[in-house]
Amino acid sequence: MNPWFQTLDMAGALLVFVGAAICLLGVIGMLRLPDVLSRSHAATKPQTLGMLLVLAGVALRLRSGMDLATLTLIGFFQLMTGPVAAHLVARSAYRTGQIDHAELLFDELDAQLTEEG
Repeated sequence: MNPWFQTLDMAGALLVFVGAAICLLGVIGMLRLPDVLSRSHAATKPQTLGMLLVLAGVALRLRSGMDLATLTLIGFFQLMTGPVAAHLVARSAYRTGQIDHAELLFDELDAQLTEEG
């Protein structure tokens, strides 16, 4: 086998391993963190980075045009939907009173909600 392909395969395997480890840290954070805002942060930031690293590792292994296009679409939609979902979860938790307001440094949403009502 070509040494160049072996190097790409090893780099791909390393990226998949590092990405899976980052995803695991995000899951541990979701289980261990105390409140909704911290959990939503742990659910999106490491998961998105970990998944992009896994996709990059798989792309180094597959190397075909159609597979790369599919992996690019997966990464694009993950980047578009993950932060939006976390924002909606955090906002609904705020509106339903599941946030401890004493722990917030800035509460810009409170001024917006009092203007509406």
